[in-house]
Amino acid sequence: MEFRQLRYFLTLAEELHFGRAAAREHIVQSALSQQLQRLERELAVRLLERTTHYVRLTPAGNAFLVEARRILSHIERAAAAAQRAASSAPALRVGIVDAGYDSMPRILSQVRERYPDLEVHEVETGVPQQVKLLVDGRLDVGLGRASLAPLEVAVELFRLDPLGVLLPEGHRLAGSPDVPVAALAAEPMLLAEEGRAPEFNQFVIDLCHSVGFMPTVYKGTVESIRAAADLVAQGRCVLCVPASCLPTVPGIAWRPLTEPTSRYPWSVLWRADDRSEYVHAIVSAARRLSRELGWLQPANHATG
Repeated sequence: MEFRQLRYFLTLAEELHFGRAAAREHIVQSALSQQLQRLERELAVRLLERTTHYVRLTPAGNAFLVEARRILSHIERAAAAAQRAASSAPALRVGIVDAGYDSMPRILSQVRERYPDLEVHEVETGVPQQVKLLVDGRLDVGLGRASLAPLEVAVELFRLDPLGVLLPEGHRLAGSPDVPVAALAAEPMLLAEEGRAPEFNQFVIDLCHSVGFMPTVYKGTVESIRAAADLVAQGRCVLCVPASCLPTVPGIAWRPLTEPTSRYPWSVLWRADDRSEYVHAIVSAARRLSRELGWLQPANHATG
């Protein structure tokens, strides 16, 4: 079985037409047909049903298609990894949820000290997309809550981040040193776009449920913490955020949530089969900062 046979099969499975598939692969139709017939002989199974009117996959062909896609994805990922390794400057693709969070900048600062020539490409996207990009080989390291990670993605918890609420400075709750979760029951609460941060939204909703209410959700969304903070400053809503993300926007105050106190779990995410020294450096830096700043210690002992 040859790599090109798998590629030809995938193209035909997408087109279900020999002429269009041959054109996409820049070969004549007879050569495409011969290669696929050879593939069927080597597998000793019929993958295609063909008549003068249609082409369709057999049940065996549909099953083979799933695995063939995976094989080609792995081959493409291996080729990309080899090309990156052969380039003159090492590179790392790092996922971040929002530029306002401070965990990854702290981690990258330590890694850059060790590898000053390392090119870091930061990709700002939600955790679900980070996980997909990691599995597809288009991201090297991610950062987020690990509840969504499949088996292909390794995770390591390194920070339990105190959760608080952003309020307008003149808000009735802003004068207190902390805010009981139940006090937010009457407040319009801004949540993240569901496709971007479903795991964080669920964390906040579960916290509200734990004290007996469903949050009143603000009817609108934004794509950044800074934009969300602007809405808070205007008095339109309140926003739950961890201590690691305190935007510098005039007119707002952050207060820790109590009764109960809550800490949001941050983990480093990477492909379980990735042995890159740069990925390992990210994980090691996260561990080191976690120890030095007490990010996993009980809340009353944490320093960072």
